[in-house]
Amino acid sequence: MSALADTWGIHEQQFWLRGEIPETPVEYKPELGLWHVYGYPETVRILGDPATFSSNTNRKMPDVEGFTEGNIIQLDPPEHRKLRNLVSHGFTPKVIANLEPRIAELTNELLDAADGRDQLELVNDLAYPLPVIVIAELLGVPASDRELFKKWVDNLLGRTQQFSLTEKSEEQDRMMRDALEEVKHFTDYLGEHVAERRRNPREDLLSKLVESEVDTERLTDAQVVNFALILLIAGHITTTMLLGNTVLCLDRHPEQARRVRADRSLVPSAIEESLRYFSPFAALGRITNSEVELGGQTIPAEELLLVWIAAANRDPRQFPDPGVFDVSRDPNPHVAFGRGIHFCIGAPLARLEGRVALNILLDRFPSLRTDPQAPPIFRPSPNMTGVNKLPLLIS
Repeated sequence: MSALADTWGIHEQQFWLRGEIPETPVEYKPELGLWHVYGYPETVRILGDPATFSSNTNRKMPDVEGFTEGNIIQLDPPEHRKLRNLVSHGFTPKVIANLEPRIAELTNELLDAADGRDQLELVNDLAYPLPVIVIAELLGVPASDRELFKKWVDNLLGRTQQFSLTEKSEEQDRMMRDALEEVKHFTDYLGEHVAERRRNPREDLLSKLVESEVDTERLTDAQVVNFALILLIAGHITTTMLLGNTVLCLDRHPEQARRVRADRSLVPSAIEESLRYFSPFAALGRITNSEVELGGQTIPAEELLLVWIAAANRDPRQFPDPGVFDVSRDPNPHVAFGRGIHFCIGAPLARLEGRVALNILLDRFPSLRTDPQAPPIFRPSPNMTGVNKLPLLIS
């Protein structure tokens, strides 16, 4: 795996993809001013204890404080519970299940464009447009604007530099300014749609957010915009990476792929193993509210932690043979979607999109395989694991 990770240009910081096991599950990086958490039990403890480990990491970065209002991934209880309850109505099991025919229809429409071709570029042709169309339709924003979304998301998530609290640099300042500029593109765009919904409500999730109340008060424009921003970004990028990563994992493990083709009941577990093996979002941030003992270390209050859930998903203390891709791994309690109160609200939708799309891909392209002349291109960020491009031969 190490050779493949190097060949594919996967970020050097992602040591778990090179078969390396950290010497300690928790370590302090003085040059960054950050604590890094790699272990599975330590990660589960952090994600399950919001009273000790706060999600409001923006308080260590005051320049982005304005984007906290309504940002569900930055909120702690009780505010988090109130806002999550609002949006959960748009992601009930019934709502998600009812989307299956539309997901299948979109998948087939997108793949129809490849008819008569020898090659498919999975991300551009399917893995990106499918989930972004679905989440855009749920929210009520034009799916035809997806190229705008892609440009903003790619610029926002394409950071390659490690963030440091101690060694500020001109490059890091520029990186933060650029990221905030991309966020502003999104917030301005969504702000126009929020204003329009206040004038003319529709039958969509954005209108429901505009009309919702918390403690008898309507959400502010900033709350609705930041809430919708997270749903729009997280609502598609995870599925984009999940689908690309699963296809790549099966291609690199042909015996596993043969098992899945022969027994489609293995498709969901293949997706779960892909989420563990190539976890799309590699890290989460937390801040200690009080001094705490963790992984044999004493961490003071107000310290920023990077919780490497992708490394936790390769912890041999939890997963036997963690470097082996096994579509029948059971149990498989990975934390790719998080854990606890911040468990990804869109996880059922991502799993459904992945299952439907993967089955259709396998049905339509019996000889689907990677192109030896065009290797996959991975995202350059250390905090994400997913293909930006995945050329596939289909005939």
